[in-house]
Amino acid sequence: MKGCLALGDFELIWLDGGRFELDGGTTFGPVPKVLWGKKYPCDAENYVPISAWPVLVKTPQALVVIEAGLGNKLTEKQKQIFRVRGEWRVPQDLASLGLRREDIDYVLLTHYDWDHSAGVVMQEEGELKLTFPRARHVVQRKEWEDVLHPNRRSGSTYWPVNSELLRQSGNLELVDGAEEVVDGIRVLLSGGHTRGHQIITMESRGERAIHLGDLLPTHAHFNPLWITAYDNFPLDSIAMKEQWERWALEHGAWFTLYQDGSYLACRFDEKGNVMEKVEAQERKRPV
Repeated sequence: MKGCLALGDFELIWLDGGRFELDGGTTFGPVPKVLWGKKYPCDAENYVPISAWPVLVKTPQALVVIEAGLGNKLTEKQKQIFRVRGEWRVPQDLASLGLRREDIDYVLLTHYDWDHSAGVVMQEEGELKLTFPRARHVVQRKEWEDVLHPNRRSGSTYWPVNSELLRQSGNLELVDGAEEVVDGIRVLLSGGHTRGHQIITMESRGERAIHLGDLLPTHAHFNPLWITAYDNFPLDSIAMKEQWERWALEHGAWFTLYQDGSYLACRFDEKGNVMEKVEAQERKRPV
């Protein structure tokens, strides 16, 4: 586990979904390094630390996991290519909370890029299995259509090994646009990063949080114009960020983060300065 946040009657707990590194220029797209380098660290080769921290949301009605992490199926070559620096430990983190994989009711995926979806299917004793065998996996219909029929660009990130078992199961729940999954948790189609990218809002007893997925991969991407080179529809990303960041500021909402190297959640002011934050807490592992 990396940290937690109380949100009304909800409890948000970040799980260790793995860590890797990406090229800084690609991660910040059109933004010059002289600007983003002041807000986010990089190494001598221009690589930036990227995390994959699924969020466990404990509500009075259900256990919900947002995103799935890197999984445990990456080959050694893939680990080298993506410069994996930390292993996926979601089942172990759940066990430390007294939970089983079978206890999860819903898995919400903002989109199906490998670094968000690989943890949907895990390898156990030489077999591929759904990590959360009882959970409803909520994906936008547009996103799933593209998963099944990727183009030349998306084919490099929509890997069949992460989707085929879910396709064959009865655990897939496709939605069109906005839908309340459980009381206080809604998914909404945003597009932008991918055609079917969705965002997630959470509200309990007047307290709010929003999960923008890859529209806000790190706290340094708060400026609506700071988008990644991976965004397939950049103007849509900018428009959605403007809309939902305004909403969050008006409601004093937390922004939950999945890929930030240091922060799990933030509250910002109108200029994008971090006013409050939940930092990742390293947990001592048994030797």
